[in-house]
Amino acid sequence: MVKITAIIFAVFALSFSSYGQRAGGSTPDPAKQVREAFDRLIEGIRQVDAEKVMSSYEKSDRLLIFNNNGTATIGWENVRSNVESSYAKITNVTLEVTGVRVEMLGKNFAYVSCKWTQQQENDGKPESAAGRMTLVYKLVGKEWKVTHRHTSPDRPDPSRPVFPSEREN
Repeated sequence: MVKITAIIFAVFALSFSSYGQRAGGSTPDPAKQVREAFDRLIEGIRQVDAEKVMSSYEKSDRLLIFNNNGTATIGWENVRSNVESSYAKITNVTLEVTGVRVEMLGKNFAYVSCKWTQQQENDGKPESAAGRMTLVYKLVGKEWKVTHRHTSPDRPDPSRPVFPSEREN
């Protein structure tokens, strides 16, 4: 009888422990972790902190950035070099992100999309831009890292070719 009581108690205890994990107990919400990683990146941009920004990216030769101006940057070292050289001239950054959406693509991948508006001074001259951005996140060890970023301008250059089906009416 003591053995049966012990077995029932063990099953009961295990049920509650797995319920606690499902109900928000000790199992972290991966979408929340991705959002926190995204927020750290945005904070690094606002602080003009190249090290903080680069710590948000996967340190890989396969890192791929589609830039707002239509160019592409490939590889962590190239991205780092670009960020460090541009951040040396940038001050007074104001960055607003809206419509942030986190979508999980399984246990190890997710994407974040948003709209952004940024003002800053580059060599003392004011600049502003706005656009849309999608970041693909990958779980690297225990940290969510950006493995791909695609940025597009809010108002593309009208002289650039666009498919007729994509033109505004």
